[in-house]
Amino acid sequence: MAKNFAEIAFTEAVKKLQEKHGSRRSYERMEKFKVIDGLTSNETTFIKNRDSFYLATVGIKEFPYIQHRGGPKGFLKVLDSKRIGFIDFVGNKQYVSVGNMATNNNVSLIMVDYPTKTRLKIFAKAEVIEIKDDPELYSLLDLDDYKFRPERMMVFNIEAYDWNCPQHITHRYTVEEINEAFSPQKDYILKLEEEIKELKEIIKL
Repeated sequence: MAKNFAEIAFTEAVKKLQEKHGSRRSYERMEKFKVIDGLTSNETTFIKNRDSFYLATVGIKEFPYIQHRGGPKGFLKVLDSKRIGFIDFVGNKQYVSVGNMATNNNVSLIMVDYPTKTRLKIFAKAEVIEIKDDPELYSLLDLDDYKFRPERMMVFNIEAYDWNCPQHITHRYTVEEINEAFSPQKDYILKLEEEIKELKEIIKL
């Protein structure tokens, strides 16, 4: 991965706007020096803990299409430092993203961790792979203890990535995360209730 995120994202039109609004100099340093060859352990851990992400593709009519993709935590697998992939479940059968990839395999992914207000942006080249064509890959992407109907597989060859600032990301929590956070309090309440019950029995005596 010889590119960095700025090299791809900062077109001439973007650079002109940065120059106009006074941010060009700092972003120019980012273009020159912020090159990381593949995912680090930080990105790998972040990706493995996601239960959803947003996928952007572009069709032949030049309109972008953004789709939410979700599954159990870890459904998006890190295959190596430059490839991530997942099993595409049977959905509403519109096939807009898959159809767009047939003519333009440049995609963008955005992953958000709302509790920590962190966001990872990825540029990638997409591959759509039929399950019958690569059973070994399917075994790597397969999910344990989760019921689903597989339709195909998608692999994203990472071109570049960048972390976004947390500004304006609202804290949001899943039911599982809330239950986990309040578990000690629930245990403490149960303990108190048991002690109260025992004290009531003693008073009766």
